[in-house]
Amino acid sequence: MKTPYSSVYSTLKTNRLIVWLVVVCATLSSMFSGWMAYSIYKDSLQNAFAISTTGEVIPLKLVDQNENLEVEALAHLELFHGYFYDIDASNYESNLEKALWLGNNSVDNTYRQKKTEGVYNRLIQYSLVQNLLRLKSKVDLNTYPYSFQTTLVFEINRGSITDTYELITTGNLIQVDRNFPHNPHGLLITDFFEKSLRKIDATSR
Repeated sequence: MKTPYSSVYSTLKTNRLIVWLVVVCATLSSMFSGWMAYSIYKDSLQNAFAISTTGEVIPLKLVDQNENLEVEALAHLELFHGYFYDIDASNYESNLEKALWLGNNSVDNTYRQKKTEGVYNRLIQYSLVQNLLRLKSKVDLNTYPYSFQTTLVFEINRGSITDTYELITTGNLIQVDRNFPHNPHGLLITDFFEKSLRKIDATSR
């Protein structure tokens, strides 16, 4: 016999079924959303984005940092030594300004010492041209900060006279935030020191 209570029980069963279905769907939806967010996060760790000069967003695939660190360290040292030692009367101010972005106060102290000694005044007065011929750097990535030693050969052109020198510099590298375009490699030279300088003749170049 059908009573009003039977209709109520039937309605409650239907409602309970609907509630359970809603809860299950919501749970599954939340789990799926969480999985999607995690996947996007993992993908973002493997990619970087750069802004081109035209404003376009360019995705860049990142490689393992340990594999890339040595390449960036050597490139940073080459960039710095190029700015600091490959100079003439027309470009030394802009080059030195760029070089100072790549090192800390130890680089600035070396620059100030050279300035006090009249290095840059002579560059202007005698129209000297200092050309960096080659350089080779060694970086120890086993300990932090990363110590380096760079051997560079440069020549100073005094018109009819050209003298060639070999300079050895040492110091450490620490990691900092990248700063485009001033410090693209995210490294900073510390404890910079001009260890030795010697004049070499043309036959040993």
